[in-house]
Amino acid sequence: MSAVALEIKGLNAWYGESHILHGIDLTVHKGEVVTLLGRNGAGRTTTLRAILGLTGARTGSVRIGGVEAIDMPTFKIAKLGVGYCPEERGIFASLSCEENLLLPPPVGALGGGMSLAEIYEMFPNLLERRNSPGTRLSGGEQQMLAVARILRTGANLLLLDEISEGLAPVIVQALGRMIKMLKSKGYTIVMVEQNFRFAAPLADRFYVVEHGQIVEHFDAAELPSKQAVLTELLGV
Repeated sequence: MSAVALEIKGLNAWYGESHILHGIDLTVHKGEVVTLLGRNGAGRTTTLRAILGLTGARTGSVRIGGVEAIDMPTFKIAKLGVGYCPEERGIFASLSCEENLLLPPPVGALGGGMSLAEIYEMFPNLLERRNSPGTRLSGGEQQMLAVARILRTGANLLLLDEISEGLAPVIVQALGRMIKMLKSKGYTIVMVEQNFRFAAPLADRFYVVEHGQIVEHFDAAELPSKQAVLTELLGV
């Protein structure tokens, strides 16, 4: 088994007085695609945010590449090589597509990430739209830009929150190809996904989150035997 990219033990997280995560345990190995499944409000997005210290208080252990990050500020956690693509994408409306790509500073031990040429090879739509303002891009193009922007930073652990949500099937297929390509390049990916059909063929392993806890964990090979459980837990 390859080295561990992310190891979470006993992770609790709060938003103000609200206790959202109740002892999350999960492990992600380098080069894996792991999907967090669960209903809305189960705590999946909060898990991604808690990894980066974007919640309120948090306790437990979050080790990124073997480094304990539970007491680090968010900017230092990002420098461990973590890229976060939030559900709202966070595109800067006043900047062009290319200016959005040029904005982020490098993170991670290797310094800079993909060059603009590499980004445009992977996302030809963005090359065509490189001079367009961020808000003039389609939803799918904005999603590609949000992912491409973190690839520019050199991050190698990617946290992707609902990247397929609300997009046309042809764009969802393109995002699936992108994830397969990133995996082939050695990236480690943790996805939160509501779209089970999108996630199922991409992930190596699955964790099911319910009420801020992991209630199921299985490999892709076990997927057929877990259908009844998933139907009960997710309604898929």
